[in-house]
Amino acid sequence: MVSHPEKTIGELAELAWILRIDVVDMIHVAGSGHPGGSLSAAEIVTALMFHHLNIDPKNPQIPNRDRFLLSKGHAAPLLYAALARRGFFPVEELKTLRQLDSRLQGHPDRLKTPGVEMTSGVLGHGVAIGVGLALAARLDDARWKVYVLVGDGEIQAGVIWEGALMASKYRLGNLTVILDFNNVQLDGPVHEIMPIQPVAEKWRSFGWQVTEIDGHNMREVLNALDVTDNIRDQPKIIIAHTTKGKGVSYMENQARWHGRAPTDEEYAQAIKGLTEGRNLCRS
Repeated sequence: MVSHPEKTIGELAELAWILRIDVVDMIHVAGSGHPGGSLSAAEIVTALMFHHLNIDPKNPQIPNRDRFLLSKGHAAPLLYAALARRGFFPVEELKTLRQLDSRLQGHPDRLKTPGVEMTSGVLGHGVAIGVGLALAARLDDARWKVYVLVGDGEIQAGVIWEGALMASKYRLGNLTVILDFNNVQLDGPVHEIMPIQPVAEKWRSFGWQVTEIDGHNMREVLNALDVTDNIRDQPKIIIAHTTKGKGVSYMENQARWHGRAPTDEEYAQAIKGLTEGRNLCRS
């Protein structure tokens, strides 16, 4: 496992807060979008896009690139913010979210947006698609890896577990799933809508290697990704415990902020809180 310098951890942690600001800003401009699940996954996406993945913004289709699949496609604002900050397209373009003819649709479209590997929106398909890509890499004797971000409400879908079975059968060590476990979905708490616990035991019983972390602790996120990369004989899942709406006090753990844009007053309050969170990373 690589020892990550404090400077690197601090810079990535601050960048996660910058992406949160981008998310709230673009959803406010658009007047619609999904802030809650975008804000909860900021550290995960930051660690992948700015540190862990082998990707090239100047050549998005380079064959040996790692593949990142946003299975929970409603978190598109977070993905777009990361892609823009990583250099796949201008940051100014974020303001076109959900506008007619924009490349930044409400859910990701791999045919429209540079850096998007999977068209998503209908939940549940990311693991199975990730399995297909991982198998393709093996058949080509390629070294690139596949990472899939799923939501906790999403894994209530049966197709998730079909993919999990297949990944285990073929011992796909080049496949890593990250679960954004914020325990809130569209209509309420996950444990009330359709309980998914015991999550770790379920995935282990399907033949997966399981790691559990605090999904807002950048050091733990980076270390978990390093650990899973060293496991080559079975698929891996990182269960990241997170907070829905992280960083915006009135959004945290509130289902109604799964898919709602803030008013002007709410926007100002959100930006103030997120800016304070960013400043704490600098102190």
